[in-house]
Amino acid sequence: MKVVPLTPRTLVDELVGRIDALPRTTWARVLVDGALPTRPGELADALVEPLRALGRPVLRVSAQDFLRPASVRLEYGHEDPDSFRDSWLDVGGLVREVLEPLDPGGSGRVLPALWNAATDRAHRADYVTLGAGGVLLLDGTMLLDKWLPAELTVHLWLSSGALERQLPNEWRWTLPAYASYEPEADVTVRYDHPSRPALVGRVT
Repeated sequence: MKVVPLTPRTLVDELVGRIDALPRTTWARVLVDGALPTRPGELADALVEPLRALGRPVLRVSAQDFLRPASVRLEYGHEDPDSFRDSWLDVGGLVREVLEPLDPGGSGRVLPALWNAATDRAHRADYVTLGAGGVLLLDGTMLLDKWLPAELTVHLWLSSGALERQLPNEWRWTLPAYASYEPEADVTVRYDHPSRPALVGRVT
């Protein structure tokens, strides 16, 4: 297995190149997945402006805004690893409101946020229409074992030791959920040290 060291800047360049190589005749759904310490949303954010500079409309969505209501999410308690992995995310809502509208022949009309977990109330977000050739950048944790439709998937991989060291104390109860999570992704990035990422496989 080839592992190619990168810098944060060259990682962004690499991913932007791969995304922009996707056809502009339809939308590109890009999932950026990683354990909580990898902060996948930060990498997704870093891709926005370079893609727009290439003429790609971009929509940023976070899976955090598609969690289930607390009454469902916390049915088995606040610290149940199985629920965290399998039940916290409203997969149906995410597919219905974000991913399916960007299928070939879809409407392109997306609801960028559904549920505010902090207030445990529905978001008051408006629908937006992603322009032709547009890119959806969706970040989240444990996204890649849920059969979500996507044109490109990126996984920020942490070793078990790095995950245990970096996971905040209030989230350590999630460790068993991550222990059995071994997703397949189009792009896997070793992310034990975010300042020194490494691409698993070939650099384009």
